[in-house]
Amino acid sequence: MSPPSSSGIYVSRGVALLLAGLTVALLLALVVLAALYGNCTLVQPSEQHIPGVKDTASTPPGGQEQARPTWTPEAALEPAVATTSQDWRPPSGPWNHSRLPPWLVPLHYDLELWPRLWPDNLSYTESVTFTGRVNITVLCTVATSRLLLHSFFLTYKQAEVWGPLALGTRNATVGRVPVDNVWFALDTQYMVLDLGQVLQPGSRYELHLGFSGQVLQCVSEGLFLNLYTDQGKLRGLIATQMEPTFARTVFPCFDEPALKATFNITIIHHPGYKALSNMPQLGQSERIDVNGSRWTVTTFHTTPRMPTYLVALAICDFDHVSRTERGKEIRIWARKDAVANGNVDFAMNATGPIFSFLEDLFNISYSLPKTDIIALPYFDNGAMENWGLLTFDESSLLLEPDDELTEERVRVLAVIAHEVGHQWFGNLVTMSWWNNIWLNEGLASYFELGIINYFYPKLPKNEIFFFNFLHDVLREDHFQRSGAVSTKVENFTETNEIKELFNIYTYNKGACMARMLDSFLSQDLFISALQSYLETFSYANAAQDDLWRHFQMAIDEQNIIQLPTTVKNIMDSWTYQGGFPVITLNVSTGVMKQEPFYLEKTENRTLVSHNNTWIVPIFWMKTGTTQPLVWLDRSSMVFPEMQLSDSDSDWLTLNFNVTGYYRVNYDELGWKKLNQQLEKDPKAIPAITRLQLVSDAFALSKNNYIEIETALDLTKYLAEEDEILVWFEVLVNLINRDVISDVNNYAIYPLLKKYLLKRINSIWNTCSTLIRKNVAALQDDYLALLSVEKVFETACWLGLEDCLQLSKELFRKWMADPEIAIPHPIQRVALCNGIALGTVKEWDFLFSFYINITKEKEERGSRLIPAMSCSKEPWILNRFMEYVVTVNPNPFNETNVIEAVAASEVGQYVAKDFLLNNWPAVSERYGPESVDVLVWIVGRTVSTDLQIMELLCFLGNVLDEHQKIAVHTKLQAIKTENLKNKKRIARMAEWLWKNT
Repeated sequence: MSPPSSSGIYVSRGVALLLAGLTVALLLALVVLAALYGNCTLVQPSEQHIPGVKDTASTPPGGQEQARPTWTPEAALEPAVATTSQDWRPPSGPWNHSRLPPWLVPLHYDLELWPRLWPDNLSYTESVTFTGRVNITVLCTVATSRLLLHSFFLTYKQAEVWGPLALGTRNATVGRVPVDNVWFALDTQYMVLDLGQVLQPGSRYELHLGFSGQVLQCVSEGLFLNLYTDQGKLRGLIATQMEPTFARTVFPCFDEPALKATFNITIIHHPGYKALSNMPQLGQSERIDVNGSRWTVTTFHTTPRMPTYLVALAICDFDHVSRTERGKEIRIWARKDAVANGNVDFAMNATGPIFSFLEDLFNISYSLPKTDIIALPYFDNGAMENWGLLTFDESSLLLEPDDELTEERVRVLAVIAHEVGHQWFGNLVTMSWWNNIWLNEGLASYFELGIINYFYPKLPKNEIFFFNFLHDVLREDHFQRSGAVSTKVENFTETNEIKELFNIYTYNKGACMARMLDSFLSQDLFISALQSYLETFSYANAAQDDLWRHFQMAIDEQNIIQLPTTVKNIMDSWTYQGGFPVITLNVSTGVMKQEPFYLEKTENRTLVSHNNTWIVPIFWMKTGTTQPLVWLDRSSMVFPEMQLSDSDSDWLTLNFNVTGYYRVNYDELGWKKLNQQLEKDPKAIPAITRLQLVSDAFALSKNNYIEIETALDLTKYLAEEDEILVWFEVLVNLINRDVISDVNNYAIYPLLKKYLLKRINSIWNTCSTLIRKNVAALQDDYLALLSVEKVFETACWLGLEDCLQLSKELFRKWMADPEIAIPHPIQRVALCNGIALGTVKEWDFLFSFYINITKEKEERGSRLIPAMSCSKEPWILNRFMEYVVTVNPNPFNETNVIEAVAASEVGQYVAKDFLLNNWPAVSERYGPESVDVLVWIVGRTVSTDLQIMELLCFLGNVLDEHQKIAVHTKLQAIKTENLKNKKRIARMAEWLWKNT
């Protein structure tokens, strides 16, 4: 996440004089606003006078005047809010570039931070400030009289440069380098020091900087505050999030991943708090401030060389549990209540074995002497791998001690595994620049799979990867989108764009790249190359080419695995371009071709250059037997061994185990033979391949590569399908919002109902038996648990009487005794059906239950709000929305209530009328975001320009002119999508009529 805008506010002198007359009148309002919002937003101080800096050198190169900021004394710190009084920008220079010039290399930081957090003075409206000082030892590599480093949202009271230092000493009597001027390049977030003499190459210098800043409360960036309740009391803690570019908001630094240095960190804090940092505590002392208050000074051991984005600290009064793993202490810190309740126990028991697993896998020991893990009450980023002090949102780490659900345990385990994986990929070896962030995130994501498999060996490994990583990214990635996991080094990333690199491609696609590489190399070779890579670049930085080089070295040292070209050529074809290929095989001729996957392919889209060709590993199976790997390294090739005979028993599938990052298409005969085999003996085709066939066929049909009828043909055999994961994939493609919302326009529902009811009985009987007797039998397979919910939901939607009766039975038992929980996998569906089939009595019970239970609102809402929206009674739904809009305080406080109502068959009309009749109240309550809700609800079924004009006319009284333009554009997009869906659903209905 990026910091607030750095553009500043510039006014001319004339305007400044006019504004001066308003200043006194505005001061009172500013004080109030600062109290309310000062702890959420920051303004870069751009008017600072720094003691020791010459006043005479107050202009940057080029002669334009620069207004100099002021410093607020430590004894009376206030949030710094300043604007420059000159319309001034620095002339062209290195401060205009997003990368620091290579003039100075940081070697060591002595960093002291002093947040003014006092446990007896906590407030949601009062901001918390901090002061700090840092001495940075740097090596000069190029003669320069100008010094650049990163700084943002900081105010300065000291800026000194000392040196050159005598080698091997920290000589305090060395000379002082004059600092003529200090100024700030706000767009690139640089602090620039103009020096009175030239720094000499090969010499070391020390920068002495004193600064202050503000602790944020509303976002988890830089140095931030959490206010929370523990043991019935309001408490506060301070923590850090430096990645990717927030270290510069906490202390001035060389804030680039390749500029590693060692750190000595000192934290000054209230005696009632505990201070944590990357390294173990070294010592403690006491400091008395100017008001006579006593503070504790905690120092920490020196860190290994690491980038600034891994610097971490926490100040809290948490409790902790600990254990020793291979002689190194692991501590998990959390709220006192959470520790006492045992909520940290699962994480505590899992973390040590994860470290040991990865140490053994890579044959490299964890580098630090300890690990602290802290569960923050509020942490926007989910989790962060800071070396030695890992930070988690408590929802990503804590579990109820009696929570036996494998789904929840695997979720927490995966997050821990990811962050512990970073101790090798990211911390020990760091990418050279953010364009290669996938070397951190993609590799850490991939090894989540191995760790989950280590803890839960019964879970299907290929299916886990398919649903956790591949499924979602294939839906997002396509050739028109910039979905590359890496970019060329020349394409430097602007500071405010770095955060955008942390996306589904970096994580999921990066993991897919690692898995594909692992698959065509063999696991032994893959791990051996990674061991060499990690050993070579320990405590240093690496680029993508460095990784490829070590894989190539492993290939060259053996003669079993043969590749068509270098690892670099193969993998660059995947990492440097967005999208993925569609591999099409003609089984009559053996001709295989590749083309980019487009959303809504059209005939005139063709390959335009060699850059659109991937070097594709083809894993394949023929008539039940796996075949040797082949490579498709051109747009089209012939593979005679892939031709099929006229025999009914011959069939062939590509992308065995779905280890390749591509979709597969076949000619008409290829699909026909697969259908024949599925109807004859589906078990001859592995479950993961059946899953892949369904996923590929529906995705290709939706985007015009094959006809929808080809995908539907794959479902004929489903009466014989007993793998619930395959059923899940079929149902999410057949029973989705597009189909449901068009039920009233087409006769598809009775046809779909008849078609599926003939085939779903067998799998339904399996699911219903598990639900009634032994849901625990699936506890070791959380994917199957998730799939049970979809089968249950579909069976009830189709009106299967046994499903409806089971829902009512479960709901009645729960009403009679809420301690008898509805099985978690089908709780959402059972609650929804209980309300839909019930009366106002059931609805009022659920509403009262929601209001009175003590769990977090987010957890309540995820299941109960949609359930309350399932009522078939319009007056109940209308009453529900009226309550949400009018009652204060509002226990729901989200537009998702209206959206949830609108998602149901009855509710879509009720919600539409409610919004149009109550728009002023809704708009006032929810602000600008309510416009998007309005458009989605009132426009979800539009399919003609006349309908759009009628809606716009009707909305004329509730939208301003700007909103009308935006709404018109959105409605046109909805209309276009709806028309496509209608055509598709009409063809589905025709196919169902022929096959029912």
